[in-house]
Amino acid sequence: MKGTLLREAFIVNEGRTCTADVLIRDGMIEHIADDGLGQVSNVEEIDLQGNLLLPGVIDDQVHFREPGLMHKEDIAHGSAAAAAGGVTSFMEMPNTDPQTLTQALLEEKYALGERHSHVNHSFYMGISNDNLEEALRTDPTRVCGLKAFLGSSTGNMLVDDPGTLDRLFRKAHMLLAVHAEDEATIRRNMQRAVERWGHAIPMDQHPVIRDAEACYISSSNAVALAKAHGTRLHVLHISTAREIDLFEPGPVEGKHITAEACVHHLWFTEADHATKGSLLKWNPAVKSAADRSAIRQAVVDDRIDVLATDHAPHTLEEKARPYAQCPSGGPLVQHALVAMLELQRQDVFTLTQVVEKMCHAPARLFRISKRGFIREGYHADLVQVDRNAPWTVDRSNLFSKCGWSPFEGQRFQDRVVRTWVNGNLVFANGRVMHEIRGERLLFDR
Repeated sequence: MKGTLLREAFIVNEGRTCTADVLIRDGMIEHIADDGLGQVSNVEEIDLQGNLLLPGVIDDQVHFREPGLMHKEDIAHGSAAAAAGGVTSFMEMPNTDPQTLTQALLEEKYALGERHSHVNHSFYMGISNDNLEEALRTDPTRVCGLKAFLGSSTGNMLVDDPGTLDRLFRKAHMLLAVHAEDEATIRRNMQRAVERWGHAIPMDQHPVIRDAEACYISSSNAVALAKAHGTRLHVLHISTAREIDLFEPGPVEGKHITAEACVHHLWFTEADHATKGSLLKWNPAVKSAADRSAIRQAVVDDRIDVLATDHAPHTLEEKARPYAQCPSGGPLVQHALVAMLELQRQDVFTLTQVVEKMCHAPARLFRISKRGFIREGYHADLVQVDRNAPWTVDRSNLFSKCGWSPFEGQRFQDRVVRTWVNGNLVFANGRVMHEIRGERLLFDR
């Protein structure tokens, strides 16, 4: 089988930058030559001309809505958007229709991924108030993790029974990822909003209704349970400054309690509701500029371990509904990498920090087998980025099925030129190679 030789790649990997040639054969990185390779037979040569070559981004939180909610998104469109954004692996959430609450339904999702996903994939096993024994049958070497909603969100998979929660944290045999918001606090805040505005609640009340207190109560309770039971806990989409003190600084290896931040909480603030309206309605809510600054600093000091998207599309028609009927979430997987590179240009993060938090750390945190790094003997999941190719997000260049983005009108300086998944070119110059399929992620646990 013909290999691929990438010439003159500017590699950012494991805290180091260098210009090198990279040889790919049989889907794997065979050789990395800092001093360049001479003539190599039976390869297609691609001159990167000094463009960035990064490990493929690993997104540990997406909602691709299949099965059952495919009018919003599906695996084919979501994974195409991922490929276009340099995301070569995703982990998808269980609040589909039906909800992923049995081993049979979980394997059905893997079959859908095998048929339709253009990039590598894993699917979380969902937790409810009454499926714990079924969930504990999950194979930790073949599934990314268990997922519990400690606050209700799209799909209403709320786990709120105290006994179930205690047993879950005590018995969880693998990574447990949680959406942490306190439902009682949110309901009280919602009642106050209804009393004041009736059915005309302004969208800018979302961070008031789903406030910092709701986040902290739930996150701190989850951390306390994890400490009591030694649970491998991963708290998703941290959105407040107060929550950050729950997490220890330092490298992800060896941590039993880890945290994730998402692109929208790093980019936007609650002031953006004035222009973005419902397109910025996410759970947890985008909050204050002070919260955003604290989350950014937590990424730098390693209290936040990984960056992700919480890509969660809805249609524009659904987003046009009044506040109480308007679903939370939106598409982000196509623009996560270029948005973080834009923040690097603004000196919020360094280039090596972006690669660490989006590529290396997710691989370490989830113990993904042979991915997340540019290393010989690893899968060739790679992204070429041109740092001098400005472009503007508009609906003509979107891949998500929902057809809109909160980044519409945003001009980015960096452009994803090519994406390789297992050595296969899946995206190039604005086009997804629809015949390419990714692989099921495996875990060294």
